[in-house]
Amino acid sequence: MSASSNRLFFLYHELRAAPSRYSYIIQRDAFEEHADLFLLARTLGDSTLYPEITFDDGHISNYDIALPALAARNLTATFFITVGWTATRPGYMDWDQVRALHAAGQRIGAHGWSHTLLTHCNDAALHTELVTARLTLEDKLGAAITTLSLPGGRFDNRVLAACRAAGYQHVYTSVPHAEPPGLPFLLGRLNLHTTTTTETLTQLLDSRSGALARLERQDKWKSALKKTLGDRIYSKLWAAMNHKEPETDPAEAPLR
Repeated sequence: MSASSNRLFFLYHELRAAPSRYSYIIQRDAFEEHADLFLLARTLGDSTLYPEITFDDGHISNYDIALPALAARNLTATFFITVGWTATRPGYMDWDQVRALHAAGQRIGAHGWSHTLLTHCNDAALHTELVTARLTLEDKLGAAITTLSLPGGRFDNRVLAACRAAGYQHVYTSVPHAEPPGLPFLLGRLNLHTTTTTETLTQLLDSRSGALARLERQDKWKSALKKTLGDRIYSKLWAAMNHKEPETDPAEAPLR
C-alpha cells in the first residue's frame, strides 16, 4: 500500500495526558495507539484506505504531545494554525513552536485568523481570515502556505471562491469522505472524538466494512439539522452533546 491509494484524513484538536469528557480532547495514550494503527495500516492491502493525520487550531499539545509521538514513528501530519491565536492565547503554540513543527518536517496550513465561521464574514473579514492569515504564516515560517482547513467546517460557494482567490490549493472540510490520490480542491476529513477506539478506526479504514459510508449518511443528517436550527441554536446543542468544558472560549468550539 502507498500514498497513491485512496486517502482518509483524520482530524484531531487537543491532546491531554489525562482523560476528559469533552469530545474534542483525546488522551495521549489513545493518540499513540491511533498512531501505531496508522503506521500499520499504511503497509496493509488494497482494501485499506491510506490514513492521513491533521490537527486544527494550534493547541500547545500539538507541540508537547503530538510531535514527539509522530517523530517516534516517523509520521507526518498537517497542523492547521489559527494564526491570530498564535503567541497570544493561553494554551496555544507560540511562533517558535510552530516553526519547530515545520523544521521537524511536519506540514503547516492555515485555519483562519480568529476561528470565525467563514460563512459569517463580510468581504473585509474574509480577507483577514484567508489572506492575512496565509501571509502571516508565510512570513513567520519562510515557506509557502497552500492549504486551509475551514473553521467549524462551514463553507458555501462564496467562501470557496474566496479561498481560491486567496491562493489556497486545497481546502479541508469536516465532511467524512475518502479522497482519491490526486486530491481535489475540496477535501473531506473525519473528526475524531475522545471515545474513538482503534477498533473503530480499523473498520473505518477498511473500505469493505461500510463504516465510513454510515458516517457519511449520518453527516448528511447533521448538515440538514444545522441548516434547520441555524448556527446559534446548533452551537448550544453541540456544546451539550459534546460535554464542552465551561472554561472553553466559545470561539474555540469546533461546532462540527
